[in-house]
Amino acid sequence: MPTTAAGSLAQAYAACEALARSHYENFPVASMLLPKPMRPHIAAIYAFARRADDMADEGTATAAERRAALESWRQRLHEAVHELEPVRSDTTGPRAPDELMLCATAQSIRALDLPLQLFDDLVSAFEQDTTTTRYASWDEVLDYCRRSANPVGRLVLRVAGFRDAALDRSSDALCTALQLTNFWQDFGRDWRAGRLYVPREVQNLEGADEAQLSRATLTDAWARTIERCVVFTRQRFAEGRAVCDGVRGRLRAELRFTWLGGSRILDRVEGGRFALLDRRPALGAADVPLLLWRAALWTRTVES
Repeated sequence: MPTTAAGSLAQAYAACEALARSHYENFPVASMLLPKPMRPHIAAIYAFARRADDMADEGTATAAERRAALESWRQRLHEAVHELEPVRSDTTGPRAPDELMLCATAQSIRALDLPLQLFDDLVSAFEQDTTTTRYASWDEVLDYCRRSANPVGRLVLRVAGFRDAALDRSSDALCTALQLTNFWQDFGRDWRAGRLYVPREVQNLEGADEAQLSRATLTDAWARTIERCVVFTRQRFAEGRAVCDGVRGRLRAELRFTWLGGSRILDRVEGGRFALLDRRPALGAADVPLLLWRAALWTRTVES
């Protein structure tokens, strides 16, 4: 590869890593726990998804404009993947951040033979956020998670060289658990933005009504509803433990800390469920010793 092209590619991955470092997430993104060769690829996947998520949620654009931006983002990735040269060697001036991120993502897709459909799935979920604000059932919520979260886990496994159906299934469960935890964590923020991810079928079981969400704290009915959501999410975490044991090396540590961090936030959601409208549970420095202790005590799942 020409020197200029190699330099441009390094710049592209650096832009992705900078974006990953600038956003708070409930899970580590391209952290030092990962093997160094994996980090640029994971950062590129994150950057692609982060920008798509922002297109769906941030700013003042209309829903139609957001969908158009997302479709353009998806199409530009397809075009970048199918270019003959991963980086134009005649590039001399500064490149726009979006162009850099697409360049890095396309290069990772080509170099590692990553399924392009998984990136399309991510975009389709973000497009859904511009049109769907309520969910009738767990099936509908899980279908959203299948496209909004599960592709990321499968891509991480592919970057690490794993192509195993059992690991994929467990990864899907973990990613779904993380997505659901984020929904309950952001319950108040999403409500103020006009969204509610708690399925109506769960609300109906406890007699929870949206009119009750005008109060400062959650009613008993809504607290019971959140508790049902927490129980359902813990089941997904339990199904997702296997992938944390099924991988090797430093990725195993990364996934275990991801699992433990997500579970800890779910604990915070459960404990603070009455205040979810105004208080967003999150991890802090005080949680680090507990997570390290739980990681040290981690025992492998036993296959039934």
